[in-house]
Amino acid sequence: MKRKLLALLLAGTLAAGMLASCGNGEGTAAGTAPAAQTEAGKDETRGEAAAASGEETTESADTRIVVDALGREVELPATVERIVPLGNTPRFITYLGLADKVVGYGGMDLETVTPVTAYAYATKNLWKDLPRMGTDSMGNTDYYPEEIIAADPDVILCTYTEDIVNDLEAKTGIPVIAVGMGTLFADDYDQSLLILGEACGAEERAREVVGYIDECLADLDARTSGIAKEDRPAVLSAAATFKGAHGIEGVRLQDAVLDAVHADNVAAKEGGASSAEVDREQILAWNPDYIFCDCSGVGLVKEDEASDPDFYKQLTAYKENHIYQHPSSTSYFSNLEIPLANCYFIGSVLYPEQFADVDLEAKADEIFRFLLGYENFMGELEAFGAGYDPVGFE
Repeated sequence: MKRKLLALLLAGTLAAGMLASCGNGEGTAAGTAPAAQTEAGKDETRGEAAAASGEETTESADTRIVVDALGREVELPATVERIVPLGNTPRFITYLGLADKVVGYGGMDLETVTPVTAYAYATKNLWKDLPRMGTDSMGNTDYYPEEIIAADPDVILCTYTEDIVNDLEAKTGIPVIAVGMGTLFADDYDQSLLILGEACGAEERAREVVGYIDECLADLDARTSGIAKEDRPAVLSAAATFKGAHGIEGVRLQDAVLDAVHADNVAAKEGGASSAEVDREQILAWNPDYIFCDCSGVGLVKEDEASDPDFYKQLTAYKENHIYQHPSSTSYFSNLEIPLANCYFIGSVLYPEQFADVDLEAKADEIFRFLLGYENFMGELEAFGAGYDPVGFE
């Protein structure tokens, strides 16, 4: 009750502020967000709101404290039933089986979502009638405080920086849990899942998800770590998706999928950007044995091959029909389930003996079923043209 009254007071204040500023739009852009309110200022605001309602400001016995990834101690209800996830947290909470607790979300327009953004495709029917509370399209973070207040969530989840988190909490009066975006297959990804699990009462599921990822990575490592370096084909991850689709010149310099199967990534480079456009001459110099392309860039690769066939005829991977496509690892931030399935595909292509006992389609469907709760998701990807296939050139 206290939080609802505070939210209403803040909504009135926000509306008045928006009118006074001649209307800056319903969203708050990260690049133009007002200076974050101090913790003391927030406490004062809450105190004033409670005083106006005649309520005390002491912590209720049915609340608890959760420490988020920013080290902030956040007071939450003992039980969380209503969630607004922003940033990359809609994906995380889908993996945690919390999609049915969402009362508004940040992210893509669900009417245009494709299976390559797997979490959104899996939840689009469940969330189709829910309001969109923000977007991070094209790298611009916008969130809509008035709509968030109206949805009356118990908690807001996000992957934003501290200044944005403080601004969001100050404008809504609703507790905000921030977690890291997470590095694919790394400890900080696990930490984000575990913090969200604690915040939303899904600790056991969070541990199960982290355990499943670790189990798959250990299996991949056991199959490939013992392969001698001289027996590992040279590989290039091309047509990579970063800030949109790219042709063959768009490569991954750091590729967690290739690392997971101990592939010889010819473009490997530590530090700096994880993906980049490279010169075609560099691709010729690398001359990889295998090239794996994001499905989103395959059309550009085919167009390029048709216009400059002589370039491709110099590539070993092209001459030996070793250019393949897989579902894009990245779509509205990085997927998890798709890259994990991609590991098994790439491993089975590079090292068929080590993966001879793996039914790729069954393994991929197992991964999608566990993380998305979706049966036959491979069928959806294949129907969209994003299956595991050699790239066919005419």
